[in-house]
Amino acid sequence: MIIKILGSAAGGGFPQWNCNCRNCADVRRGVAGLEPRTQSSVAVSIDGRRWTLLNASPDLRQQIAATPELNPGSLDAPRSSPIRSVVLTNADVDHVAGLLNLRETQPFALYADPRVLSAIAANPIFNVLDEAYVERVPIQRDRMFEPTGCPGLGIEAFAVPGKVALYLEDEQAGSDFGTAVGDTIGLKLVDQRTGRFACYVPGCAAVNEDLIRRMSGAALVLFDGTLYSDDEMILLGLSQKTGRRMGHIGMSGPEGSVAALARLAADRRIFTHINNSNPVLRKGSPERAWIEEAGWEIACDGMEVIL
Repeated sequence: MIIKILGSAAGGGFPQWNCNCRNCADVRRGVAGLEPRTQSSVAVSIDGRRWTLLNASPDLRQQIAATPELNPGSLDAPRSSPIRSVVLTNADVDHVAGLLNLRETQPFALYADPRVLSAIAANPIFNVLDEAYVERVPIQRDRMFEPTGCPGLGIEAFAVPGKVALYLEDEQAGSDFGTAVGDTIGLKLVDQRTGRFACYVPGCAAVNEDLIRRMSGAALVLFDGTLYSDDEMILLGLSQKTGRRMGHIGMSGPEGSVAALARLAADRRIFTHINNSNPVLRKGSPERAWIEEAGWEIACDGMEVIL
């Protein structure tokens, strides 16, 4: 199984267009140890020829152009693509807006939880994905499926603590802002030839026992690395929301993801979906060193993992 990280940043990318925090200002100036990043998306394949996308970043057109494997081959038909399917983990803008790049009557299958498919169906802009070409397939959680056009790849979705997408929040719904099972899912990616598997969880508000159980034994865990600390955005004057309020667990602290996943049995651990404010973006920073000493890596655009 081949896993390519197309984009490793959280919503807004890095640098974010309207952010002048230290990280964004320094990456614009070309300060050493900082690399620009596009918004979170992953491509996975068994044979290197037929690909499934995990989330559709707003930067997807740029990501496809930068990834030769996702471009039509020299002998392919005038209209063709090696992208055979897309699987969504939630309805966040930074995970669905890129679907608009996949218009032009190109056949592929779109998989998502029924709640997410309902959100897409309710927005007429997504009608550019003609249903005569783009099949919309509801995911049944806890049941493995083989995405269209990608033989040998098994995917199993599971519920993850999270929240409804920002634009779907209902302030009257209470402290969970309308969240229900299915608003956020994780994905278990299985190479059906070998049984080896990876887990992709780009959004997670908390780590519970069920999540640890599901990810145990993974050859690779790609996990939510949005923030280093829960109050990071508040302290930098960028937002009034904590990480948990946004549906993301921080990396550090006694309840952070590093501590919560310390006993997880996994061969390799990589943080992705990293916000522009996160100090781990700086190579050589104390925060980056602490993360690496704990056995974690920081994703970057173009990173490839072969299982």
